[in-house]
Amino acid sequence: MSQRKDYLDEDVSIISSGVKILGDLTSEGNVRIDGIVNGNISINGNLTAGELSELKGEIKAKNITMSGKIFGKVLAQEKLKLESKSFLKGDIITKYLIIEEGAVFEGNSHMNSSNLPEKKKDDQK
Repeated sequence: MSQRKDYLDEDVSIISSGVKILGDLTSEGNVRIDGIVNGNISINGNLTAGELSELKGEIKAKNITMSGKIFGKVLAQEKLKLESKSFLKGDIITKYLIIEEGAVFEGNSHMNSSNLPEKKKDDQK
């Protein structure tokens, strides 16, 4: 008899292609989206946006891997990976950014400075 592990790290919620969500999406675990979401997305785990995905709104997750289309601000706590077929129009805030050849990115990117030492007033001269 197999036992189910109660680890959110292993759970993945899937939004299949052909599914359209109008409104905000939140999840404590990992999410894979192959459909359309028009609304803000807040994921405490990892987000994977498949080739057929189209996301419009502010996107927040620990790590984000995308192959589809995103229109809006993207905040990845750790890493954002834009795969070769991805299209992103909007601003990015992340610690690590990977852009594969063929990916399209229109916007501004900012390194998350939460781990950088703060400048002292004396250093600003």
